[in-house]
Amino acid sequence: MYALVDVTSRTTVWMVLWLGGLTACRGPESVSTPDPQPQAAVASVPPAEAEPAAAQPEAAAEPEPEPEPPKLPDGTLIVPCAEPPPGMACIPGGPFIRGTDEEEPANARPQATVWLQTFYMDLNEVTYAEYKRCEKERRCDKAGPNYLDFDHPNMPIQGVSWYDSRKYCEVHGKDLPTEAQWEKAARGPDGNVYSWGNEPVTCERAIIMDDKGRSCGLKKGKSKPETGRPWDVGSRPPGVYGLYDMMGNSWEWVIDWYSPSYEECGAECEGVDPRGPCGGAEPCPKHYMRVVRGGSWYWDATRATGIFRRPHFPLNEPFHHFGFRCMASVEQAEALRAAAAAEGGADAGEAAGGDG
Repeated sequence: MYALVDVTSRTTVWMVLWLGGLTACRGPESVSTPDPQPQAAVASVPPAEAEPAAAQPEAAAEPEPEPEPPKLPDGTLIVPCAEPPPGMACIPGGPFIRGTDEEEPANARPQATVWLQTFYMDLNEVTYAEYKRCEKERRCDKAGPNYLDFDHPNMPIQGVSWYDSRKYCEVHGKDLPTEAQWEKAARGPDGNVYSWGNEPVTCERAIIMDDKGRSCGLKKGKSKPETGRPWDVGSRPPGVYGLYDMMGNSWEWVIDWYSPSYEECGAECEGVDPRGPCGGAEPCPKHYMRVVRGGSWYWDATRATGIFRRPHFPLNEPFHHFGFRCMASVEQAEALRAAAAAEGGADAGEAAGGDG
């Protein structure tokens, strides 16, 4: 093994010497070694800033779609409130909660959602002076209270029949409200018990019988003072929609025939603008009584609600001290506004003309 290493070492030395001599014989020119290429001078240039992208025009925002106008379930457009005729308030159309699911009053069951078109309602009950003026003009039938001290001009007229009441409304371009219209005007859309909300009825809110007596303790003059009497209309704060005396002071006739319950009335008391049994038409088989609503000075708080329903014969026999207020449809209200504007223009013309 040692001899092999020797040989290998000597061979390696010999090859190195041989290659060195070969190089010396060829000379330096014969070695082809490429000259290094000079590097081009590179200027120190800062990288170019990226040009901002051209501003793209913003896409025009698509307009919001027009909201669908409110409609009744039958597809009829709900007419928005307009300026009410003099002495009236607008009751906006739409749904409201009618009736009750409580045990009492049983004739106001069940509670249901009913829809109404916009209409207008008298701010006040028709007064004694207003009704007697209509009598004097021979447009209304003679009617009125049978009690003394019931003839105050601004007291609600008492003792009129359903027919007397409706005729007064009609000759003034209006009508009696339906029971549904009266109830929405009295309660608002959300099913409140009273025209002011759900706080209990008191003599500060309505003219009723309380522990001070009938009429919140106001005595009737001349005879039987304990029976009391109505107060002038508007003696208590207004309720929803700005209406006065929807609770207490005077019972108010409505147009519907009486049915022992809304359930028994069925489809004619449901849906859109119900008018009760037979659609309110006369005669109505098996129906003999109409309805008064709202309670009065004579009765306690249990009657003075937006729910309580009282039946009575439309001729008002036997005689009771009932009153009323009128309503106007959208079309009737438009005619009333036009008439009021024309009358106002005529009055202005007379004032401008002077005596000559």
